[in-house]
Amino acid sequence: MLQVQVNSTVRTVFGKGPMRQLRMRDITPGNMYSGGKTPVSLQFNTAQLYKDLLSIQGRNAVITLQIEGDDAGERHVLVQEIQKDSVTGDLIHIDFFEIDLQEAATFTVPVKYVGTAKGVDLGGELHIFKTNVRLKGRPLDIPDLVEVDITHLEQGGQGLAYSDFSIPPNVEMMEKGNVTCVAVL
Repeated sequence: MLQVQVNSTVRTVFGKGPMRQLRMRDITPGNMYSGGKTPVSLQFNTAQLYKDLLSIQGRNAVITLQIEGDDAGERHVLVQEIQKDSVTGDLIHIDFFEIDLQEAATFTVPVKYVGTAKGVDLGGELHIFKTNVRLKGRPLDIPDLVEVDITHLEQGGQGLAYSDFSIPPNVEMMEKGNVTCVAVL
């Protein structure tokens, strides 16, 4: 799984007016939630945060949050919610959720079909039914994407199911193995 480092500072101002003033100074407010613990209020440099988020867009990523002014200093988090202005697209607020890197969790991972199926070369039509797979494992063991080779698929309804996917040994697939994901018809 992709890892990214993001720098932040503990936020000490609260309320509608102070949040607007932060945003005018190109600072984005945010929170870090941690399953039952008190949330930590944070602030980020907007330009740097935008670049960091753009690099992980649409991907599962463990973010190492470097928090200036916090006792722990560094926390591992996932993006929980990003709020953007509906007109300008500017970042308004961001929420993170702290995770334990040693505990298994379920993630949705994209599937990339590689190659051209033999059946397509012979006039068949490739039908893709599933583009994601749910995997369970420790966050750093989860792959960025699952690549599936489809070059051997021929015409006549031959397809691949989830059970045909190759996943790392310490990761568990949460899908039913007999579900057809791609086929040549």
